[in-house]
Amino acid sequence: MSTTRVAAVDCGTNSIRLLVADLDPETGELKDLDRRMTIVRLGQGVDRTGRLAPEALERTFAACREYAALIDEHGVGPERTRFVATSASRDAENREDFVRGVVEILGVEPEVITGDEEAQLSFTGATRELAAARLHLERPFLVTDIGGGSTEFVLGDDTVRAARSVDVGCVRMTERHFHGSDPVTAGQIEAARADIERALDTAAETVPLGEARTLVGLAGSVTTVAAIALGLTEYDSERIHHSRIPLEQVREVTRRLLAATHAERAAIPVIHPGRVDVIGAGALVLLALMERLGASEVVVSEHDILDGIAWSIAG
Repeated sequence: MSTTRVAAVDCGTNSIRLLVADLDPETGELKDLDRRMTIVRLGQGVDRTGRLAPEALERTFAACREYAALIDEHGVGPERTRFVATSASRDAENREDFVRGVVEILGVEPEVITGDEEAQLSFTGATRELAAARLHLERPFLVTDIGGGSTEFVLGDDTVRAARSVDVGCVRMTERHFHGSDPVTAGQIEAARADIERALDTAAETVPLGEARTLVGLAGSVTTVAAIALGLTEYDSERIHHSRIPLEQVREVTRRLLAATHAERAAIPVIHPGRVDVIGAGALVLLALMERLGASEVVVSEHDILDGIAWSIAG
């Protein structure tokens, strides 16, 4: 078996993630050697200031130094390493400070990709293995990646038919709407929901959402909602990956999260500490989408843009 060892880094608004993997392009097999996530909140305040905060940059660079050591340990060179940066760094006036710091630490330049490119990578990562998993899912798929600053929608079968990125994510919605009250108020939820609905209208201008037959949900907001719905007492990626969460359970989990105080959410063991303050908004984005689609369930994938980045290196 001829495999290629690669390192993929996905730097988003809320977290930065690393995947070191061996890929076999012939079989489509991706074998994890190291997969990890660090909450760095790079997008702290970007929606308000238009700039990356110095402390957010330092948190991100600290994670990059850790990842550089791991990439080196696995013997992956710069030519097989790809660093993709998404919403927060795309929006920031001082993104050159970010680019310069990453190059100094990792020796590769971060690619500040467009929302459409982000959607393409997410689709590849989420769907490449679905056929092999024998889940018997109807096509076309609508893959939605609910990030910190943006949410991507991509519709496709084996290839992408339409994609759109919109500026609603769990961090951005929290900073815009969920502040000053604990728990959030009905008025704040209503304002956030209206914001999300406008974003769905925008997405629908490009992506025919109604044509989707299977909704595939990616990223931390979706996997966390799934973990709660499954009743897990600790995060279990194997149980979460390819789970199918009904609409009613998503609605109930969302209601519970939005009604809870910060302390009550923090006491839920499957919520990563870095997501405690933003998970309610992320769940609301998922719920609004499912209700817009009339989707009876969401198929949850632990494989996402990070896996798509890895496959893009192998060609």
